[in-house]
Amino acid sequence: MTVTRRDLQYDAAVRSVWTSVLGRVGLTWKRLGSWRGSDVSKFQRTALPILEGGQRQVANLTTAYLEALYADIDRRKRVDIDLSRVTGEALRGVAPEVVYERPFKEVWTALSNDEPLDVALDRGAHRLETLVKTDLQLARTHTARQVADELPKVSYTIREPVGEYNCALCLVAATQRYWKKELLPIHPGCDCLVKIVTADYDPGQVIDEERLQAIHDAVEAELGDYDRSGRAIDYRKVIVQHDHGEIGPVLGFKGQRFTGPDDIRIPK
Repeated sequence: MTVTRRDLQYDAAVRSVWTSVLGRVGLTWKRLGSWRGSDVSKFQRTALPILEGGQRQVANLTTAYLEALYADIDRRKRVDIDLSRVTGEALRGVAPEVVYERPFKEVWTALSNDEPLDVALDRGAHRLETLVKTDLQLARTHTARQVADELPKVSYTIREPVGEYNCALCLVAATQRYWKKELLPIHPGCDCLVKIVTADYDPGQVIDEERLQAIHDAVEAELGDYDRSGRAIDYRKVIVQHDHGEIGPVLGFKGQRFTGPDDIRIPK
């Protein structure tokens, strides 16, 4: 599908929220001065309200954007989303206080492995950034699913990579259609645009054969082999969906293992 001016305006608005939230949360992290256990609650008291405010902004922007797309079909339909379902603990099924202790654990683990303090802090900051990006994107995908459920003429949803750089996983996903009641597959830090589609028929799983072929060609150029039938290369082992314990279906490479709440351990 073509990326429209409306798509780009929405994407720019969401990215502005991302930039603001990442900047404010990141500054809160840097200003701690100490990253001991006693600093966790101090950080969370400031950072978590910022994050939830960002999630609400993304949810409202997404609702308005999808309603605008749908207005081309039915101008009378409006959706009132339940923000409690697209923010906070509802996104992962894990309390934000648990999730946002993990950057500290990253620091503690690195220090226990004799990493220098600056390296340990970089690891913690990177983990924090990934968590924030993922939670903001989850607010978007959860909102898209809730809105689509309320719009009877929407048949399915698609992903549209709009960033300056897009990973191959997102590019492959963008050639597929997803039923509107399915949680959109993502990977941590993904920022793909979500679009709703109305159709009189099912186009099938692959909706952009030409783009998909181009990606296969790129795989061949990178790996030195290509076979669409999967006999020479099992593409299920190159690009697959994992069921993340918290954030739902996630795009990744076979061999990755994603943690759930039971896998989390607090360093002694």
